[in-house]
Amino acid sequence: MSNEIERLLVAGASGDTGRELLRQLRSVDVQVRAMTRSPNKERELSEEGADEVIVGDLLDPADASRAVADCDAVLCAVGSSPSLDALLGGDLVDGAGVENLVYAAVAAGVEGFVFESSIGVGDSREGMPAALRLPLWHVLNQKNHAESVLRTSGLSYTIIRPGGLTNAPATGNVLVGEGGESVSGSIPREDVARLMIAALFTSDAENRTFEVVSREGQRGTARGVVEIDWQVPGEHEIEIEE
Repeated sequence: MSNEIERLLVAGASGDTGRELLRQLRSVDVQVRAMTRSPNKERELSEEGADEVIVGDLLDPADASRAVADCDAVLCAVGSSPSLDALLGGDLVDGAGVENLVYAAVAAGVEGFVFESSIGVGDSREGMPAALRLPLWHVLNQKNHAESVLRTSGLSYTIIRPGGLTNAPATGNVLVGEGGESVSGSIPREDVARLMIAALFTSDAENRTFEVVSREGQRGTARGVVEIDWQVPGEHEIEIEE
């Protein structure tokens, strides 16, 4: 991915990971456009660090195109709230919404796209406890579809599949697995946001899919752990355990 990113889009900016992305991007020399579906969140997101806020719904292709126009990169942290659609079926922002955003990014000439997916998606299925997979099956399937669309889009991408997300402070010490059945456990959103931002500036992360947990949140035996030389803008470092 390019080191010359002037403007980027944070999709899903009003979610917990999205807000953490905005906070961390304050220390990065880049113009930040935040997208949310909630008109009443505009002021809050500006206070969090967004230079510009766009209100729209990624399930509308026109809104997706408007959101990504003139952007060099996308950090996509969208997620579905609990609903009947999330449980029973129907288009979700995790699937059709991300698909619209990917196609819009291709049309806009975006250089890099980082997608927050989840352990439990696709070949990482066994990394999520079965008791959680059942109620989330439709969301996981939608995210799996979005991953497939992104991989075949021609965009330079990184897919980050975090374990169970927590609001604990960043550990700065993460296990990065690759290959699906690699690592399992939990990770603070702050660590995930740092990895997502770093992925835009890390050539080793290009066109790859990673499962990530914090070292202290690891559950079971880690397999397929890889070493990535993360290029983290700002002062903070990320340690990688092998």
